[in-house]
Amino acid sequence: MKILVISAHPDDETLGCGASLLKHHASGDSIHWLIATKPTSPQWDAKTIKEKSEEVKSVAEAYNVTSLTRLEHPSTRMETIPLTNIIEDIRGCIDRIRPDQVYTVYGGDTHTEHQIVYRSTMSVLKPSYMSYFDVTRVLAFETLSSTEANIPHIDANFVPNVFNDVTEFIEHKLRIMALYKSELQDEPHPRSLEGIRALSRYRGITVGVPYAEAFMLCRELLI
Repeated sequence: MKILVISAHPDDETLGCGASLLKHHASGDSIHWLIATKPTSPQWDAKTIKEKSEEVKSVAEAYNVTSLTRLEHPSTRMETIPLTNIIEDIRGCIDRIRPDQVYTVYGGDTHTEHQIVYRSTMSVLKPSYMSYFDVTRVLAFETLSSTEANIPHIDANFVPNVFNDVTEFIEHKLRIMALYKSELQDEPHPRSLEGIRALSRYRGITVGVPYAEAFMLCRELLI
């Protein structure tokens, strides 16, 4: 299978479905990665921007990605870009890759750029376009420090209904997350190694396995 993971920012993919990506690769699936934003000045200096770029390269190598697409919309300023432009960018990537399965950030996250990316992705993958793009399944993942931080609302809460046993891959996921030196935080911050482990442990216990990643099924086409 061809797997496409869509991140608003680098580290979303690892926080949300890193172990699942490793499991896919171990099964012989190809991994494709789309990042919607990039850090820009003046919010980040040149040294930090370079460091973040090197982190992405290291993480891409760690996942053995087949392709990496960077849309390069300005991080923290994505709302200044016309939504139609973002939709077209994501459509172009999906059309080129023709993935079997798509992972994306969750639309109920507190981060507005996650909301934009989710909305754009689901706009591309309307029910009538699933078969056109050869996509059979779309899953939204949770991103620590964003998904659980949203204001509680019945329509925005992350309520997983798909779980993946990633016990065999949790330690590797944590090693990859450690490559994000500019993003990793000290505990008890949710975006810490222990925070990531705790969430995977909780999701695993929910379904009777040591460690799991949890998703919301957005759309599935059975063929």
